[in-house]
Amino acid sequence: MESRKDPLDHYLSPMDYYNAAESAAHFLKDQFQKDHDIALIIGSGGERLLDNMDIQKRIPFSAVPHLVAATYLKGEWISARVGNRSILILNGRLHYYEGYSMQEVTFPIRILKLLGITKLLMTNAAGGLNPNYEAGEVVLVRDHINLFPEHPLRGANDERFGIRFPDMSQAYPQELRAEIQKAAKHSLSHQLKEGVYVGFQGPSLETPAEYKYLNIIGGDLVGMSTVPEVIIANHCGIQTAVLSVVTNVCYPPEAVTETTLEEVVEVADRVSGKVLGPIISTLLNS
Repeated sequence: MESRKDPLDHYLSPMDYYNAAESAAHFLKDQFQKDHDIALIIGSGGERLLDNMDIQKRIPFSAVPHLVAATYLKGEWISARVGNRSILILNGRLHYYEGYSMQEVTFPIRILKLLGITKLLMTNAAGGLNPNYEAGEVVLVRDHINLFPEHPLRGANDERFGIRFPDMSQAYPQELRAEIQKAAKHSLSHQLKEGVYVGFQGPSLETPAEYKYLNIIGGDLVGMSTVPEVIIANHCGIQTAVLSVVTNVCYPPEAVTETTLEEVVEVADRVSGKVLGPIISTLLNS
């Protein structure tokens, strides 16, 4: 793992944390010389989403003040155009299992807030806990269950980002989900299934008993990201939608087979180009 650069931790005062995010936002504004109001975070196996985009500039995470480097995914900021629409892209994300604190994992969302982002789309690769899901399909997340051992809002709160006790009932706003369903209907001729995503810390995949437990408590999908980012986006007043690629079947227990990272990425890569790409292009240009 790369050594950390000006690491963020729980002992930063709200003023210091805000100033760090402001410094990073100013740096990116100077680099891109363009305003954006919508952003996209690309998860595992999703780089094919970039194939039909006009990439204008790339900046690695490691070049941004106070932002740590990704150790698994590429980790870069991209300014791009999709048709007539400008979009800010995070190609890759930070994960709790990489050893970073929740402040570090969610720091990019704070930066997005100060860059003026009002709408955020995310993709991820997930295991399917719903017996009606098949590997290779895309599910629109309508809610989540947070099973991470640390909460990203733990510690002092800065009202400039959001209130102390944010309501989470509209973390995945129905209006934005309806826009995505309309885009899916237009580009794929059918709407997407909707489900509940469970956030687990990883990096080990879950056991069959854990998959059963997650299904019992109401989970349709399971992954190692997204939930902390959605919580912070909600705290910052950023409308958020999440599209999960079901990369492997995790329920019922007798359907569980040994899964490799390469298999997960291969499925996500294939689906990103054929399914996610058309949905996002249609959404951005509607």
